[in-house]
Amino acid sequence: MARDDERLERAKEEPIVSGIPDLPGITAALQLTPGLGLHLRGLADELLVNDFAGTTLTRAQREMLATATSAANDCFFCMDSHGAFATALLERSDATDQAPLIDVIKTGSSEGFDPKMRALLHIARTVQREPRDLKADDIAVAQGAGATDADVQLAVLIAAAFSMYNRMVEGFRARTAPTTEAYRERAAAIADHGYSGPPVAAATLGHP
Repeated sequence: MARDDERLERAKEEPIVSGIPDLPGITAALQLTPGLGLHLRGLADELLVNDFAGTTLTRAQREMLATATSAANDCFFCMDSHGAFATALLERSDATDQAPLIDVIKTGSSEGFDPKMRALLHIARTVQREPRDLKADDIAVAQGAGATDADVQLAVLIAAAFSMYNRMVEGFRARTAPTTEAYRERAAAIADHGYSGPPVAAATLGHP
């Protein structure tokens, strides 16, 4: 089944866990308790927004790693929202020529990326699939392509954390959108303020 068809099918599903807020995606988990929302947003900021000593990765590239992880987990809400956030960041840095690569990521491919990002995407997908399959040779390839220790650390951390977010969304069968356009408004807010910044309307689809 093509990705667009899968997305439409997923959007028809109803939540299967009782008692959760009737909100889209990870927003349902964020609203369960104030503390849960605070910490899940804070983790996203630490991994995707805040300064991380030693990294060469841009915010857009960090979002791309989250998108790749979410796509590998077949979590449409997360892959589409983080793909939209990456696009908004690329637009702000006049790098819109890279935007088509986001659709490439969603197919599980790394075609078109430079060797460093290909190596980091491989690391992230390996951690998503089976972390014990990650080998020293994988790290060496990334470092040989110019990745720093911090870049590799972020690839591992993002893959681990977003697998958790993905499993929350899919475990609840939280609502997701039939098209990627639903994430555009939230993407602008994330690009400007990060995940713990001023919220948009509660009904808006966006992660976290």
